[in-house]
Amino acid sequence: MKREGNFYNQIYSFDNLYKSYLKVRKGKRYKKEILEFSFFLEENLFEIQEDLKNETYKHGGYKKFIVKDSKKREIKAPKVRDRLVHHALCNLIYPVFDNTFYHYSYACRKGKGNHMAIDDLRRKLKNKGDFFCLKIDISKYFDSVNRCLLFKIIKSKIKDKKALKLIEKVIKSNEKGIPIGNLTSQLFANIYLNEMDQFIKRELKVKCYFRYMDDFLILKENKKELKIIKKLLEKFLKDDLDLIFNKKVTRIFPNFTGINFLGYIIFEKYFLPRKKTVLKMIKKIKKRTRNEILISWKAYTKKTKSYRLFKSLFKKERGVDREYNDINLYLNYLHDSNNE
Repeated sequence: MKREGNFYNQIYSFDNLYKSYLKVRKGKRYKKEILEFSFFLEENLFEIQEDLKNETYKHGGYKKFIVKDSKKREIKAPKVRDRLVHHALCNLIYPVFDNTFYHYSYACRKGKGNHMAIDDLRRKLKNKGDFFCLKIDISKYFDSVNRCLLFKIIKSKIKDKKALKLIEKVIKSNEKGIPIGNLTSQLFANIYLNEMDQFIKRELKVKCYFRYMDDFLILKENKKELKIIKKLLEKFLKDDLDLIFNKKVTRIFPNFTGINFLGYIIFEKYFLPRKKTVLKMIKKIKKRTRNEILISWKAYTKKTKSYRLFKSLFKKERGVDREYNDINLYLNYLHDSNNE
């Protein structure tokens, strides 16, 4: 599907801009920058509309900060008006590309997500018996995206010249790759790796393959076939997408050892939270008691067999007496959910 004609006009329509503002504001309406923007909302929306209509819109800079989860990441937060433009753009281009995406690609897509990825993977595990997994991770993916190649891929679907000019401004707002923190980066990242998805499905004819952003799995009964696929993928990524494997993470292993995917260790009949992740949660609770931490961990450990693991880790930790009530309630929740 290729968008023609009034595509660009729809991006800066007032309805689309207001809809985008509501998305930007969601869950953040009392933050200072949102309050300031909202105080002169109509004026700000009309100003953005005029900038887009006259093609005088300029992307602002980024606020940079470091986040440490499974690894150290530099997040770049755009200004409110730029975030609003990102949403306005994605509202129009997302449907164009989502229709072309591989079914078992789960990241940043409506109706998908990590829990669906895990559920689908577990269904496959129940039907396959013994097999091998090829787990691949791409080295510094967001920083390594070739912006010229990305823009070329986008141009194959979007033909409106004004829309392409705006997309190019967003892509070039960062000095290299695509910044973690932009809504557009999530979509662009999927667009870029969809080329790999199509190669795996159409050229390599792989039947059992799952991807969540740059973290993906291929399942095969034959280990030798996986080794061949690994070499072909390594060559395709380097030659066609200018990307390389993260060799520390990329490996082939039997399924009975458990599949480390999306923060869980997944087996045929159950799945577990990673021990390292649970330890991080305990350290957070030791520093301060916060209900939102427990709520987020309730979502993370939902449906996992984690009661014994969590209880054993809790016993080993010291200095958490003041949080005992909160953690004990959480242990009770895990016990109940594991025995449903």
